[in-house]
Amino acid sequence: MPIDILMPALSPTMTEGKLAKWVKKEGDTIKAGDVIAEIETDKATMEVEAVDEGTLGKILVPEGTEGVAVNAKIAVLLEEGESADALNAAPKPAAAPAPAPAPAKTEAAAPAPAKSEAAPAAAAPAHDGKRVFASPLARRMAAQSGLDLAKVSGTGPSGRIVKADVEAALKGGAAKAAPAAAAPTAAAAPAAAAPAPAAAAAPKGIDAKALADKLGMKYKVLPNSGMRKTIAKRLTEAWQTIPHFGLQVDCEIDALLALRAQLNEKSGEKVSVNDFVVKAVAVALRKVPEANVSWHEDGILQYEGVDVSVAVATDGGLITPIVKNADQKGLATISAEVKSLAAKAKEGKLKPEEFQGGTFSVSNLGMFGIKSFTSIINPPQSCILSVGAGEKRPVVKGDALAVATVMSLTLTVDHRSVDGAVGAKYLQVLKKLIEDPITLML
Repeated sequence: MPIDILMPALSPTMTEGKLAKWVKKEGDTIKAGDVIAEIETDKATMEVEAVDEGTLGKILVPEGTEGVAVNAKIAVLLEEGESADALNAAPKPAAAPAPAPAPAKTEAAAPAPAKSEAAPAAAAPAHDGKRVFASPLARRMAAQSGLDLAKVSGTGPSGRIVKADVEAALKGGAAKAAPAAAAPTAAAAPAAAAPAPAAAAAPKGIDAKALADKLGMKYKVLPNSGMRKTIAKRLTEAWQTIPHFGLQVDCEIDALLALRAQLNEKSGEKVSVNDFVVKAVAVALRKVPEANVSWHEDGILQYEGVDVSVAVATDGGLITPIVKNADQKGLATISAEVKSLAAKAKEGKLKPEEFQGGTFSVSNLGMFGIKSFTSIINPPQSCILSVGAGEKRPVVKGDALAVATVMSLTLTVDHRSVDGAVGAKYLQVLKKLIEDPITLML
């Protein structure tokens, strides 16, 4: 039976994507793991690997198509021994299961678990020990929750298991290898997060386009990319739902600049001031772990690893690739990683694990001459550091007036998880590390 290839969900925020390019063409032999297409998500362009083997029988969505919904059918794969004649029958079974996702949502909202248990039980024997057909997202969800896909019925095209089927099975507690107590937790998490998008979408403000049309103002429309829409949604949500406050401190960086010059001269490396900041931020988080946290209703999450997200400006918008375990890495390693990640970000080639996560963010506008600024928190993180330009300023040393190179740092924190005293303590430690940078080498 022909296998439907569906549009995968390649990031947690992805609801639709652009089919940027087909790597394989109709008639090509496909093996599991082969890259078949490139999908442009809300954050980057990523390669899609085949899950099943066969021959690419028909491409249903041409490359360059935008707004392709997650789980929409984009191509059909013929299994070994099947001919192109089988494609004529492929659309027919796909029409019947199409309404199936609606009942799945109804079951997920219904309080009685009996219905969600009955559906998988009725169709479970259909697998009969044979290969299980499931979307990549469904397989990933099942692996993370310990669910046996062989005991889950598929409501997708040609009986394929999709996200809704896994969610229904988890809610009903059926065919789960992990303890049953984990099912309510998995079901409760999306429910707890549900109100956030609603809050972000509530205020619409003034319709700029309607006002410009009314006043006869001339303009041109620059279409919003998926990435730009996601940035707008996330920032609005963060600003409206997170109680922000900022703390600022000035650091003298003459010693840092002198050490940087020596290192670059002797090693041939091009370590930047921002590399020093990333290292100092990470070391300070190790010394003040109370700032390396995220807010959650069940309790504050204090992370064991120190993963620093570094803001990078791209043509599509801002993205924050991650330097993982930055406290354990040297300046040269951090410098090389930041350069590599920034280049990949600007090319749209970051992998999900390279920009999803992170425990603390750094945003630097010093290269643009900005003295100081306040950033919006990057959820679910609790802190973001805004780095201004280093500039010559008059300072008082002892009882005398002197001139020093000073850099302003602004720490924006989530007051739910980081109190003012914790933020102040963190900045004290960070300031000492930056002003005495030789300690970063220890």
